[in-house]
Amino acid sequence: MDLRYYQDKVVVVTGAGQGIGRGVAEAYAAQGAKVVIAELHDDLGLDTETFIREQGGKALHVRTDVCDPDQIVELMKTVQERFGTIHILINNAGVSRFGSPYELTVEEWDTVINTNLRSTFLCSREAAKIMRRHNEGSIVNIASTRAFQSEENSEAYAASKGGIISLTHALAASLAHDSIQVNSISPGWIETKNWDDLRDIDHVQHWSGRVGKVVDIANACLFLTHPANRFVNGTNLTIDGGMTKTMIYVP
Repeated sequence: MDLRYYQDKVVVVTGAGQGIGRGVAEAYAAQGAKVVIAELHDDLGLDTETFIREQGGKALHVRTDVCDPDQIVELMKTVQERFGTIHILINNAGVSRFGSPYELTVEEWDTVINTNLRSTFLCSREAAKIMRRHNEGSIVNIASTRAFQSEENSEAYAASKGGIISLTHALAASLAHDSIQVNSISPGWIETKNWDDLRDIDHVQHWSGRVGKVVDIANACLFLTHPANRFVNGTNLTIDGGMTKTMIYVP
């Protein structure tokens, strides 16, 4: 897989101010892509942009609230005006609200669904309108292993991530006519901040022998959006060190 393909490709990453989104943005920039950082918080987005530029990469922060459909339209318009097209979209922006289903408010439910799920559809639709003009494009939606397994008080988040996986294969079917590839990634435990605080038991419970890192998800994005892997389409890639396949018996 020749990563020189990404030279000067236009890549939009939502929620790229921190965590997985930032790692993905940095990974594409390291391969020469022009990365658009769609981030709600200016301080985080500008910090990512500055870091990439200091490393010799190309980056542009565009403040975007993905809960606002008009801002999503404006984001894609800005990208097209600045760079002419969009080659790759990574739908990463997301929030969580954990609490008893007896107490979860409608507003909290809507915030999670609109940020995580609705924005994935709207960003994909608006980006695809630009991608199809050049008859090429690749979209990766960041879901979660919580789409398949749960702990208590996680209803809104689980519903949003399960919806992303279903939306992924639906979009893959609809956008195939325009040569736009759509896949999703379901990360497991990806430590983004406090690696040194992890315990041995945190690592050894994973078949891979460690907790996940942001680079694990970034590498998967590079794999899925590369033209050598166009036959991977409409699928979900679980990256969790084997956790969701672990058989658990209560002694």
